[in-house]
Amino acid sequence: MEMETVGRARKLDIQELEEIRNDAYKNARVYKEKTKAFHDKMITRKQFSIGQKVLLYDSTLKIFAVEIQSEETRKCFKVNGQQLKPFYENFQMHTIEEIVLEELKI
Repeated sequence: MEMETVGRARKLDIQELEEIRNDAYKNARVYKEKTKAFHDKMITRKQFSIGQKVLLYDSTLKIFAVEIQSEETRKCFKVNGQQLKPFYENFQMHTIEEIVLEELKI
């Protein structure tokens, strides 16, 4: 084999691999953008007003910072807004009627 021919073929193979790699990067970027858009669309935005009571779950993440004030200590602190839920003071639970089923005798 001639060295020149082999060298050209090798350069073409390397260029083809580079194109494949670039296409893979583009496809991965498009996939990540679509996944992020879907994820962001599913996040519910919560609206809280000043003075409203909320329930706070144990929060370690500080993604969507919201400043709240403790009713007992009057201290202000920032928490993850996704961990807050509205607190309903006058929420009444409904009584559930219990029905006892008898076994079928065959």
